[in-house]
Amino acid sequence: MISDKLRNYLESNAVNYRTQLHEPTIGSSRTAQSAHVRGREFAKTVVIKSGDRLFMTVLPSTDQVHLDELKQAMGTLDMELASEDDITKAFPDCELGAMPPFGNLYNMDVFVSEHLREDDHIAFNAGSHDEVMHMSYQDYDRLVRPHVLHF
Repeated sequence: MISDKLRNYLESNAVNYRTQLHEPTIGSSRTAQSAHVRGREFAKTVVIKSGDRLFMTVLPSTDQVHLDELKQAMGTLDMELASEDDITKAFPDCELGAMPPFGNLYNMDVFVSEHLREDDHIAFNAGSHDEVMHMSYQDYDRLVRPHVLHF
């Protein structure tokens, strides 16, 4: 099931999107395969903690977050992956690991990999492990206004 918060946001901004049901999966690469989406077009979200603040990184399912590169790009040494408890509290309307890449809806800064900008479309989990959302990258960029980084 898609997060109501996300659905309402997209509809209030007149964004064209489509959803696709698939067999429940765990892991972004398996989800991309199940939804028949190229791995570089399927965005995964990784929540990072710096001090007491959470922020979101968004990258292709084929990539990995390199914390050292991210620390350098962000100019901080205090950084780690967020705990499951932190993520569950921050995304009460989503299944763990299926957070949509809209950190702005959850009061988080969003940092997107430059690799995701290479395609016209983006696909991602939208709150559950059995439904994928597809939309244009241009609409995603317009609504989220993420910081683009190499990490």
